[in-house]
Amino acid sequence: MDRSWMNESRMSPEYEDGVEQFLQFALERGRPNEEGKYYCPCINCLNGRRQLLDDIRDHLLCDGIKKNYTTWIWHGEVTDMQSGSQSEPFDVEMGDRLEDMIRDLGQECFQQAHAPVYEGLQSDSKKPLYTGCKNSLTLLSAVLSLVNVKARYGWSDKSFTSLLEVVHNLLPEDNTLPKSYYKAKKILCPMGMEYQKIHACPNDCILYRHEFEEMSKCPRCGASRYKVKDDEDCSSDENSKKGPSAKVLWYLPIIPRFKRLYANGDDAKDLTWHANGRISDGMVRHPADCSQWKKIDGLYPDFGNEPRNLRLGLASDGMNPYGNLSTQHSSWPVLLVIYNLPPWLCMKRKYMMLSMMISGPRQPGNDIDVYLSPLVEDLRKLWDEGVVVFDAFRKETFEMRAMLFCTINDFPAYGNLSGYSVKGHHACPICEENTSYIQLKHGRKTVYSRHRRFLTPNHPYRRLRKAFNGSQEHDIAPIPLTGEQVYQRVQHLNTVFGKTQKKDKSQSCIWKKRSIFFDLPYWCDLDVRHCIDVMHVEKNVCDSVIGTLLNIQGKTKDGLNTRQDLADMGI
Repeated sequence: MDRSWMNESRMSPEYEDGVEQFLQFALERGRPNEEGKYYCPCINCLNGRRQLLDDIRDHLLCDGIKKNYTTWIWHGEVTDMQSGSQSEPFDVEMGDRLEDMIRDLGQECFQQAHAPVYEGLQSDSKKPLYTGCKNSLTLLSAVLSLVNVKARYGWSDKSFTSLLEVVHNLLPEDNTLPKSYYKAKKILCPMGMEYQKIHACPNDCILYRHEFEEMSKCPRCGASRYKVKDDEDCSSDENSKKGPSAKVLWYLPIIPRFKRLYANGDDAKDLTWHANGRISDGMVRHPADCSQWKKIDGLYPDFGNEPRNLRLGLASDGMNPYGNLSTQHSSWPVLLVIYNLPPWLCMKRKYMMLSMMISGPRQPGNDIDVYLSPLVEDLRKLWDEGVVVFDAFRKETFEMRAMLFCTINDFPAYGNLSGYSVKGHHACPICEENTSYIQLKHGRKTVYSRHRRFLTPNHPYRRLRKAFNGSQEHDIAPIPLTGEQVYQRVQHLNTVFGKTQKKDKSQSCIWKKRSIFFDLPYWCDLDVRHCIDVMHVEKNVCDSVIGTLLNIQGKTKDGLNTRQDLADMGI
């Protein structure tokens, strides 16, 4: 069947006729679920969600179809690897195909000299689950589908092992299904990515790596590396080595994950979209359109001339994994976003990388630099040396480099990562000592004012009196500090990490520490290093405005203290 209509304009008759042919093809050969829904291949659903055929038609006509979906396996088309048999696709959100996964892993394994591991995986993909098995169900596909269900519904390892034992006994005697979750993981181990469990001081002083790797106690605070029972003496070296680690950092190395991305031809092509598919018309629709991207290209032409070099965004925030705010536990995921990708893929879960998880009873706060050190070391290596990566789209190897383009956080996390004190009267990192603030007498809060300084000099709001504080605004906006200026202010700060360490109160600087990101050679050259995420700003402002207008109890900002403070301010 002709697929050329997929590249036509959505307004053309050829495209509309092609959509109808596709829907008829899916109706005849596809396998809907109990509700009569099929996988939707539009650029938003990406075969990850099921829709009714009428809804799929609307999606394809309004949004467009995924251009590289030329083999319609989710809608009944048979591939060469299936050898004439048709099997139900795994119900996974991203729509990954088993044959694609094996092919991509093959590229990666051969690049890393792990051919025996790949051969075992390929053998399992052809081994039938039992003699005479229908639908060409193989050992690998059966284990992968069961583990997928386990992950989706949060089963424990023990319950999943019990399920495998029951299913194994229900199948014919010659079945190859593993009887334990451990054996199932051994089958799927090449598909997973490696991770590192790095022990940490419970007071956030150090990570037990490099020169601290063999220690059983923190050299700064003396806390035990391992959990110690209440009736044991924590000062004893023998007792301090008993039990599990007191605190663990989960680090997922980023270099193998970048290699796996480029091992997939479609992903490798998408990673150069910013250079080959972006429309450059002077409008800002993508980070590649902004001045900072272009500045890096000018300062480091060797980096900018290779479109396959990656530019990353880092996001981190605290969360409670148990959903109960009274639970004394904190988890800090650190995510990486790849800005080389087109906007419609950049924020998809498939391409958002969890690089580390900081878990413990207390949030890391200002000591987060201790945990970021493994990630910064890999980022430094990706900038200074680069790594050899196989590009499956161009069928060649190249030296890939990467840089951290910016961080995206809410305001408290902004202070933890940047090292600036975002509390108190001088909380603005742009204005610093020139921050304009008012201490409310009745509400007892600090209010930051005189934002009209950031308007253009001839803006009419500058001349308004009654609508604001009774005076006109003639001052100009403060100039943000450059990265070099910030570095000059923080390079001499003596920062001691750890919750029990005494801080040097003689340092009266607003900056609390020298951020670990200054270990990156290019960090001083970035104009915008830390960004405030839009979600928090929009949500907080919207909640305050709507809550006040509708006078929602507990949400409104209008009260007796507010009215008295407004009167004192002349508003």
